[in-house]
Amino acid sequence: MADLHSGMLLVASPVLADPNFFRSVVLLLDHDDDGTVGVVLNRPLDLEVRDHIPVWCDYLAPPMLVFEGGPVQPETAIGVAYRPGVEAAATWQPTPDSVGFIDVSLDPDDVDGVDKLRIFSGYAGWGAGQLEMELGIGSWFPVEGSPGDVFDTEPTTLWRRVLLRQEPHVARYANYPVDPRRN
Repeated sequence: MADLHSGMLLVASPVLADPNFFRSVVLLLDHDDDGTVGVVLNRPLDLEVRDHIPVWCDYLAPPMLVFEGGPVQPETAIGVAYRPGVEAAATWQPTPDSVGFIDVSLDPDDVDGVDKLRIFSGYAGWGAGQLEMELGIGSWFPVEGSPGDVFDTEPTTLWRRVLLRQEPHVARYANYPVDPRRN
């Protein structure tokens, strides 16, 4: 079983049929004995951030769209920011790559050090032991992320590209057909 930690990516196995996570790449932002929280990185929506939270537009990484972060609380705007050099605090728990949740209800002038930002509609969440069970049946490939994954400018191709940079036994799934019955 993988040593799960914040900053790690979960790449959906091609056999994961849940439409919420089909061919998704999830950034883990918190993992402990109580459960796991993350956001789906590769599902931009046809919603411009400027139409919903315009005060944060100067910080957005392209594309400047709202992303489908996951099926939990989709009515909630979740900010994920890159804040290099900002120390961890009660309201800022970054990954090793200086990425973490940020409260987008705040005024940007009240938040120091935001270099890049992405806005998500909802998040992905697993209760205690649930993700470990899904890993055990092969639903996910837990892999180390790279700093560019979170703010990738071509998110719709991220699933395949993350798989291709893995060891051969995982990388081979990058070419798995969407519907193997039509192969």
